[in-house]
Amino acid sequence: MISSMTGFARRELSGPWGMLVCELRSVNHRFLEAGFRLPEELRALEGELRTRLARDIRRGKVDCTIAYRAAHAAAASLEVDPQVLERLTARLDELQRVIPVGTVNLLEVLRWPGVLKDVTPSGEELLTAARSLFDGATDELKAARAREGEKLREVLEQRCTGLEALVKQVHARLPEIQTRLTTRVRERVKELASTADPDRLEQEIALLLQRLDVDEELERLTGHITEVRRVIAADEPAGRRLDFLMQELNREANTLSSKSQDLETTRTAVDMKVIIEQMREQVQNAE
Repeated sequence: MISSMTGFARRELSGPWGMLVCELRSVNHRFLEAGFRLPEELRALEGELRTRLARDIRRGKVDCTIAYRAAHAAAASLEVDPQVLERLTARLDELQRVIPVGTVNLLEVLRWPGVLKDVTPSGEELLTAARSLFDGATDELKAARAREGEKLREVLEQRCTGLEALVKQVHARLPEIQTRLTTRVRERVKELASTADPDRLEQEIALLLQRLDVDEELERLTGHITEVRRVIAADEPAGRRLDFLMQELNREANTLSSKSQDLETTRTAVDMKVIIEQMREQVQNAE
């Protein structure tokens, strides 16, 4: 299904190492262009994160920001080492028996080296958490782009229906236009019959008929509309192919307008070009 290049995702993750917040924003771009703003602790991950992003996102300008707030130092070091504490209190008891100095200050005991264990998580734990957070944010971004893509598909389908109706409208007028042209040609023949060279007359008739013949343009317009519908329904990146189809649709509408010998057909061709331009603007947002 068609996917949009516009989307936003935000994820948070907390643990003994602190808190991580990841935000991903994507907008239109011809190719995939990723920008990363990472804290110093995660700088080594940038290359890997770029690779992970490219697996899931094909086109778009994607800005990735990861913020990191470390756990408070005091909160990360309040686990007591019972063996060190036991040895320390045993020595304090011995000292008090020899030199009575009153009550022992417990805060001073906690400050003794080794009583509070260093439980600060390793750097690898933080990197693992960042990878998991980024993958979750990427999945959320893909889902957001898919939702926008579904809206885009509906808009393009509506435009295809409108364009198809205009093509049928021109088809319906062809017999009337051909009859009118035939009458004009016959009148022109009568005017030139006495003075014109027969070969020259035949050439003029052929030229007028050729100018009116728009069957090929209408057939190609119908074929391109069918292809647009196929592309927006397929499970593959569609942006570049849709952009090419918009160029082809516009070319046929221009040719139809230039070959038209009928005011109503010319107006219809202009309406076609308006719809095609609306589609082209929407297609710029397709992945």
